[in-house]
Amino acid sequence: MTSFLEYLRSVIPVSARLEQELGRVTKRRSAGKGQYLLRVGERCNELCFVEKGLLRGYYMEGEREVTNWLALDGEFAASFYSFVARVPSVESIEALEPTEMLLLPYDELQRLYKDLPETERLGRVITENYYVKLEGRLLGLQFKTVRERYDQLLANNPMLVQRAPLGYIASYLGITQETLSRIRGQY
Repeated sequence: MTSFLEYLRSVIPVSARLEQELGRVTKRRSAGKGQYLLRVGERCNELCFVEKGLLRGYYMEGEREVTNWLALDGEFAASFYSFVARVPSVESIEALEPTEMLLLPYDELQRLYKDLPETERLGRVITENYYVKLEGRLLGLQFKTVRERYDQLLANNPMLVQRAPLGYIASYLGITQETLSRIRGQY
């Protein structure tokens, strides 16, 4: 289990004051398997750090659920567009297993950005990492074969393949569950 502060310290040095402020403004939350943290149409008001567990962000395309992202231990999760733009979410967030997390409210994050400049640097680096991951996923969906996408997922996040249901992994990769089963059968 990766703690929130351990993760932040891996990004930049964290001052005692920022550590104290984060301890004051974050709140712990547990979610049971199948519990929703956010539903379509609600505004995402908190940035979530998964300490232990697995979350999924998904949207509906007609009658079909499309998994947009999966977040494991030591990762941030949110409906980022809703969180940053302050608009209703187009995706839902669901716990796929019992999950322990820390939540950082939007307003508190903005105050920390203003009061403690190191928070802005921390936010910038985390956002850059998120953007690189997001663009890598987008490029993979556009230019990689199904097999290459699955191999990349195995190489970069083998725990996800072990813990997330097959149907959600297939949806995340942009393929059917049957295609994913065929690919897995080739190993």
